[in-house]
Amino acid sequence: MTGQAMLGGRTAVLATMHGKEQAIAPVLKDSLALHLTVPSGFDSDRFGTFTRDIPRAGSQLESARSKALAAMDMTGCDLGLASEGAFGPHPAMPWVACDREIVVLIDRQHNLELVGEALSAATNYRQTTVGSVGEALAFAEAVQFPSHGLVVMPEQNPKDNREICKGIVQEHQLMAAVEHLLKTHPSVWIETDMRAHMNPSRMGVIQAATEDLVQKIQQTCPGCGWPGFQVTRRLPGLPCAGCGAATTLTYSWIYTCQNCDYQQTVPFPEGMTSADPGQCAYCNP
Repeated sequence: MTGQAMLGGRTAVLATMHGKEQAIAPVLKDSLALHLTVPSGFDSDRFGTFTRDIPRAGSQLESARSKALAAMDMTGCDLGLASEGAFGPHPAMPWVACDREIVVLIDRQHNLELVGEALSAATNYRQTTVGSVGEALAFAEAVQFPSHGLVVMPEQNPKDNREICKGIVQEHQLMAAVEHLLKTHPSVWIETDMRAHMNPSRMGVIQAATEDLVQKIQQTCPGCGWPGFQVTRRLPGLPCAGCGAATTLTYSWIYTCQNCDYQQTVPFPEGMTSADPGQCAYCNP
């Protein structure tokens, strides 16, 4: 059974209150003829907020899964989606901020769960402390304001959540929020608003994660035709071009079907049949 046969023409509920359907719906409709609906009154903030006033429970995947299941329970829909983002240092370039987005699809009818992923350095994720309106405006200019929203609060982890000013997209709003807090605090914490509807850059990464999800849906098992035939393990051991010893670089990928457990090993998946001796523990101890 192909992904198109399983999902095509069906309606899925998307667990969002921040307009993520703008990035997700067109990709799914064009690729799979899958239609999305957004539940009215769904509160995704209860699963955690970027401003830390509500901590995220569990991992990034667990949070996305919980949101999708909650939206499915709320609407009675047997097909659900949710996305979750995480921001921090890039794993390969720790001095560069990155955005990791996942989009999870849960199909109760077929007992199927698939996850699309995207990692991007195309993010304005930043924060700082300012002591004047001028410093706040300088920070804003550096982080794509006003097309990207800002958050202002008295400190990094304020004790009173009512003092958190989110969704600032106009200069007069920013100035008023900073001036108000500086009357009672020596400095003000300012950060980029990473909610999807306030951050077009993040929307682009969510779209990329959705495209990855579609690719996995369309990648079917050679044994049973089930969607989601994907890499589950990456094995090291690429031989050194100098001495032939195994290195820590990837030698093969193992694909696994979550329906019939069929596995397939693909050697040299990254197009390299040998490793540079500089990567070898024997040639370059």
